[in-house]
Amino acid sequence: MMRYIASKLIFATGLVMGFLFLRFSTEQAPFLMSTVQHDAKRDLQRVHSVKNTSSEANSSNATRILCWIMTGPKYLESRTKHIRETWAKHCDVVLYMSSVQTDFPTVALNVSEGRENLYWKTIRAFQYIHQHHLDEADWFLKADDDTFVVVENLRYALSKFDPEKPLYLGRRFKPFIRQGYMSGGAGYVLSKEAVKRFVKGFDTGECTHFSTIEDMAMGKCMETMKVEAADTRDVKGRQRFHPHPPDHYLIRQPPRQRPWYLIYDYYPPIEGPGCCSDLVVSFHYIHAVQMYVLDYLTHHLRPYGYKHRFNPDEGHTTHQTTPRST
Repeated sequence: MMRYIASKLIFATGLVMGFLFLRFSTEQAPFLMSTVQHDAKRDLQRVHSVKNTSSEANSSNATRILCWIMTGPKYLESRTKHIRETWAKHCDVVLYMSSVQTDFPTVALNVSEGRENLYWKTIRAFQYIHQHHLDEADWFLKADDDTFVVVENLRYALSKFDPEKPLYLGRRFKPFIRQGYMSGGAGYVLSKEAVKRFVKGFDTGECTHFSTIEDMAMGKCMETMKVEAADTRDVKGRQRFHPHPPDHYLIRQPPRQRPWYLIYDYYPPIEGPGCCSDLVVSFHYIHAVQMYVLDYLTHHLRPYGYKHRFNPDEGHTTHQTTPRST
């Protein structure tokens, strides 16, 4: 009898528990499904976010640039530290080349200071880069410690070229070297292949320290090693690299004898507002205060509501020396 009552109680308890479980499941299913779907959606968004961030980073860093700045002990405080605080932050790798090693940090090239040793500094700098940093970048920018560089514009300009080809880019001058040479003050860029050929030229004796004029001697070695001097003007024929400050170019001048830096230009020079690309890369002879002014103007100042109409990727195949209507 007792066994019969116990079995009935177990059966009744099972029915009650089954009913309660069924009711709970029915009421909570939408909430549980919503929670699961929300968590799955959140995880999916997290994965996509990581992929997008990674994709954007890869895209922006697809053109890797090593920037090396030629400096010296007496200019670290008055010049070089202001480069470090402004445009150098946008390079992928930054090296400060000097005659001595310091905690700045600077790389000691075992070369004496002085204008007559500028080319030796350049030679030793590229040899050092070739030995220690060649695989960390695709392009190698040399700049003086009073040059301002818009690295984003440089990255865009270089994205149109192949770093595996022997290329040499900057503000192209025409005297002395058949294919021309790049102004040292405006800064110039060597592709990875060009760096290899430059170092090889001194290993084989095809290139020598035949002159103390650094940029011209560099141009001679580039020509000897069959490194092409590339055209870096924009689609409207405007210059990107400048061996002087902006006021030397932007202000329209009355008729006069052209200054040497325009006489030296490989391409027909343009003075006044049409002189300079909207995607300027560099200006030279920039003092410390001007570094911060240019950094503000290029990276922060925006006129409200203004939409720029110039599209450098419109597919032009020839340079234009005058602005076209838009």
